[in-house]
Amino acid sequence: MDDTVERNRLRREQAHEADVVVVGAGIFGCAISYALANQGRSVILLERWMHQPDRIVGELLQPGGVAALKKLGLGHCLEDIDAIPCKGYTVLYHGVPTKISYPTIDDDGQVIHQWHGSGREGKRPVGRAFHHGRFIMQLRRACMAHHNITVVETEVTNTIRSEVSDEVLGVETRTTNKETGEKTRDCFFGQLNIIADGYASKFRKGVLDATPVVRSKFYALELIDCPLPEPFHALVVIGNAFPVLLYQIGSRETRALIDVPADIPEASPAAGGVRGYINNCVLPAVPEPIRSAMVTALADGKIPRSMPNSWLPPSKQSTDGLILLGDAMNMRHPLTGGGMTVAFNDAVMLSDLLHPSQVPSLSDSQAVRSAMDTLYWKRKRLTGIVNVLAQALYALFAANDTQLRALQRGCFGYFERGMTDAPAGLLGAILQRPVVLAYHFFSVAFLAIWMNACEVVGSVWGIWKAPLALIDMFLILWKACVVFVPVMWREACR
Repeated sequence: MDDTVERNRLRREQAHEADVVVVGAGIFGCAISYALANQGRSVILLERWMHQPDRIVGELLQPGGVAALKKLGLGHCLEDIDAIPCKGYTVLYHGVPTKISYPTIDDDGQVIHQWHGSGREGKRPVGRAFHHGRFIMQLRRACMAHHNITVVETEVTNTIRSEVSDEVLGVETRTTNKETGEKTRDCFFGQLNIIADGYASKFRKGVLDATPVVRSKFYALELIDCPLPEPFHALVVIGNAFPVLLYQIGSRETRALIDVPADIPEASPAAGGVRGYINNCVLPAVPEPIRSAMVTALADGKIPRSMPNSWLPPSKQSTDGLILLGDAMNMRHPLTGGGMTVAFNDAVMLSDLLHPSQVPSLSDSQAVRSAMDTLYWKRKRLTGIVNVLAQALYALFAANDTQLRALQRGCFGYFERGMTDAPAGLLGAILQRPVVLAYHFFSVAFLAIWMNACEVVGSVWGIWKAPLALIDMFLILWKACVVFVPVMWREACR
């Protein structure tokens, strides 16, 4: 066995050949490299820049993602990076807080209250939040220490295709000589090539027909010594501004992500741009001491760093020798913090489907295609929920019309009534039952209709406004269907 490991190492380093070539040493790239290497596969992991990245998203890992990370054998990567436990969320709705902790679970890890209510006592799973770059470097160190993985710092520029078919045989790269700065052409060949080059993937167009849709950006602040209303709970602020998400990423640091849709008048140059929007709309919506911490973070006078909030539904793939996964293939609004959880879950399932007992040779294109077809449908049990929740909750929390605002009130009223375990379980990727998601979403819709009717009929004109309540009922239900059904249909049936 040791001779085989050594031969494979020399083959990777000298001939640049391996069972698998992975492009991108980010979340998914590191995870799938490590998982396949643990199965005895020879892996080359390519990364353009091996320095610690500095990103403003990918900092919150849901409990379901923590569980997947442990299945991959990478649970230790959460240690020694000042990672902070995350036990759930606090929703601050126009100044009124409601705590939504992750649900109570039984000894098998199943959510106890899936259809109604919440458990007051019992075991609850925990997520983790951290500086993205520190976590990435832990994943990379784990890969570099693995005897079946060779990590190379090089920029991938193109794929190498067979002259007699459209099969991808490997990738072309440019490697920079660190002493001279000169770039030289290089090539790496894998029986299977996995592209995981992130949200701005340069290879997406050659594999998928879909393109990301961006309707807003997250502008980020790092707040120092800013206590949140509920310790170890992320905070979502819903007021007269678009959603603001806060969560602690270190002993002293708290990340604030401010959603700013494209082309809104409040962030126009005449209104002072993004900083004007934050000063005029966001700061009045957040409580002290968060407001003071934000003012301090804004004192440098610069526009905060931003990331696009992208929506890219998953697509089937049929390119022999090549797989595109991670954010390159599927993205959702990061409001619910589901991206890394999806990536680790995908890595677990793909590595199982490609296990040597199932696919002895990764050069067997038909077997790999079959595994990818299975992955496409199997992953929907989790990713369908994460994707639908991200898009639907953002639509509700960023409500910009009468019906959406009614649904927003209904959502908060639902939480106030103690209906939190199942929604939190779905959000935390612990509860993987799409039918439960549909049940609770439309329960919120009907509660919104009831609350709206009570408000209308209970007004000065009383019963005379009953026809208006009836009209509102149909409009609110229709809006709920418009928000939920198209995304759910796309996730579940296509």
